Amino acid sequence: MSQQKPKKPRRSKKLNVSVRSQWEKILKSVEKNDVPLSVLNCIVVHLKDNTRVELDIKQFLADGADPEELQKELSERFDSLDDYIEDIDFYINIDEVAKTVQPVTDELLKNL
Repeated sequence: MSQQKPKKPRRSKKLNVSVRSQWEKILKSVEKNDVPLSVLNCIVVHLKDNTRVELDIKQFLADGADPEELQKELSERFDSLDDYIEDIDFYINIDEVAKTVQPVTDELLKNL
């Protein structure tokens, strides 16, 4: 019997970061100061009186809301209610982020 040489691992030219768990890790490590509405599932506003208000952004957009107008309205409301707001949570649609960013990532890394 002849000895076979161990196969070298094949290197992919394309960085595969489309796996959901990888995107979750990436998004958790990024500071999110400005999040486009198109990648949000919902926003949860926590008021100082312990009231919790959930805004279903994905549904607003599905119902035909204009993203720019919605962004403007939300900013105005958050500003006017600032004294009553304790915290705001943004829930990101990871699949939408991956779908948006993956083609750009692939293009940037295609020649590696």
